[in-house]
Amino acid sequence: MKRAFPCSALFLAAAFALAAAPGPALAAQKSPKDLKPLKKTVWNLEGGAFFATDGRIPDGPCFRINGQATAPGFFDNLKRIDDDGGTHYLRGTEMVTEYPPKLDVSILIHDLPCSFLLKDRTTEPPLTKEDFTRLKLRLYWKSGVALRPAAHWTDPELHIRQLSPNIQPAEADLAPRYEFHFTFGMPSEGVSIEDSLVVTLQTSDGEIIARTSARL
Repeated sequence: MKRAFPCSALFLAAAFALAAAPGPALAAQKSPKDLKPLKKTVWNLEGGAFFATDGRIPDGPCFRINGQATAPGFFDNLKRIDDDGGTHYLRGTEMVTEYPPKLDVSILIHDLPCSFLLKDRTTEPPLTKEDFTRLKLRLYWKSGVALRPAAHWTDPELHIRQLSPNIQPAEADLAPRYEFHFTFGMPSEGVSIEDSLVVTLQTSDGEIIARTSARL
């Protein structure tokens, strides 16, 4: 929520005086030819688009999300270039403006300490299979500030791996911990390459507990 700050009469008078002045400041502005060009930056996009964030289930465990969006051959030699002409994407000399018809998305989720204090670690619950099945994955395409729902994924696969404890003598006293690996295809035909894929994890009642995005 924006806060309103009171202005004194003296401040307002000074502001109006500056606005009414004939404008030596305008005359002092640099002409376009005197402006320094923006520094050109080149980003190597080999390997795809990556994303990561942390979240927490209300009154429950904390977790980390790591993900990647790829497509066979699409990201090979793909570069993003930012310069005076704006942002553009090149594969060699070929201009790329859209994503491929489908992206392969991989998401890895595992629990994470909410606190790194030793006294808190013994009371933190792990991320269980029951916790995971109650969560909802929602995906959107973001263009500027506008969000639109992404097409539903295809060929979903979920792999659950139980993690081995580091402290073997206390193994029987530790609650089992899991790693959840979710993969699926994301239809992306006709989507501008400047759009970002927004990934959210929500509770069963729609509360967003984690949000991140894959942006090239």
